Amino acid sequence: MLARVLSQEDIGLVGAVLIFQAFASLLIDSGFSYALIQRKEPSRLDYSTVLWFNLGVSVLLYAVLALCAPLIARCFQNDIRLIPLIRVMTLSIIINASFIVQINRLMKAMDVRMVAVSNSIGLILGGVTGIALALSGAGPWAIVWQTIVTGAARSLILWTTSAWRPMMSFSWTRLRLYFGLGSRMMLTSFLNTLFLNIYSFVIGNRNGMTALGYYTQSDKWSKMGITSITQVLTSSFLPALSAVQDDAKQFAAMVSKTNRFTCYILFPAILGLMLMAKPIFHTLFGTKWDPSIILFQLLLLRGIFTVLMSLYNNYIISLGHGGTIVRLEIIRDATALIALAITFPYMTLATSANPVRGLEILLWAQAGASALTYMVSLAYTVRFTRVPLRRFMLDMLPYFAQTMLIIPIMSLAASTVDAAWLQLTLESVTGLALYVGGNYIFKSKIQRGVFDYIRGRDI
Repeated sequence: MLARVLSQEDIGLVGAVLIFQAFASLLIDSGFSYALIQRKEPSRLDYSTVLWFNLGVSVLLYAVLALCAPLIARCFQNDIRLIPLIRVMTLSIIINASFIVQINRLMKAMDVRMVAVSNSIGLILGGVTGIALALSGAGPWAIVWQTIVTGAARSLILWTTSAWRPMMSFSWTRLRLYFGLGSRMMLTSFLNTLFLNIYSFVIGNRNGMTALGYYTQSDKWSKMGITSITQVLTSSFLPALSAVQDDAKQFAAMVSKTNRFTCYILFPAILGLMLMAKPIFHTLFGTKWDPSIILFQLLLLRGIFTVLMSLYNNYIISLGHGGTIVRLEIIRDATALIALAITFPYMTLATSANPVRGLEILLWAQAGASALTYMVSLAYTVRFTRVPLRRFMLDMLPYFAQTMLIIPIMSLAASTVDAAWLQLTLESVTGLALYVGGNYIFKSKIQRGVFDYIRGRDI
């Protein structure tokens, strides 16, 4: 709805604001969430200390960003419309800081139900707010207030449904206890955020707000899939992996099972979305955002490596090798920056038929850089987990092969109709039926476990 009502320039303005919000948000957490999850039994004082630290830092960061809003606007061709947008949008930093620890506690207990409920209700309320404002002519403010309402609803739900309350105490001793792994994860998160947001900054500075709008739209929709899979299928496993970190045999078995479960979801979801990109965009937006389709597909391709590297990072974190995560992130970012430097002269290329030709070249290079970094990450993971490379490949291959065999059939089914929504329906139903049916025929233990979980049985 918002994409249909708002212009490419409106979306670009919000995309510029989100760059700085992303950096501020990661500094709030500072990596302590990873340290809390990695630690077997955090105390109430530990959680309370991290909560007060997050809130204090969030207020400080908001003040800095609000004061620097005019300087930020200068980085984007001195577009002064950004100044009030930044000062309101970044209020969400304080809101998000208020519920990080509540989410952390639920993830530690591997209880994601209320996380999902708060996310869903927050998105619904924020979506209704955004759509109402967009239809009233609020422009980019529709997305700004959507973000504020979504965060506020999530925080309210998580606090009202939880019996946990923080102590009115703060301990520098407890904070320092988590500083080792926490600081390394903070540096990793900072580099990762830089890696993900540098493109928006360069595009907005070099190509302008309309091009940034096309990129932001494709990036937002690709992240919905990539981030969801990363959080649900990788972060949820970290507490369980940490619990068996001292038993090499059990740890290796859990790594293999986690690999298979992730690949069972990852390959059909992401490769299927890449195939269905055009009917998805046409069904949701018409032809208004057609230049974003190829960018969406390339970001999804890069996202496959992102999910797998995040999964491998969790294996390494659970074993306590936080320094290695920093090294891997440096390698990843250095590779991405080299690819960016190579493609920088071509970024502004555009034709009447393809106004994002330069951005397409940029993302092809970034997908290649991610593939190279993935291989390095895999090598480190094999070394630390002592799970053979052959095992990783065998865990991955069945689901990748099935998906690649099914995709041509999905495409053939869609070619029999012209309407975008019918193409999308046929591709989805055909792909799901063949994938689930194929795994049933081959008696996939992972699929059986998934359905047992849905039915409420222990797996």
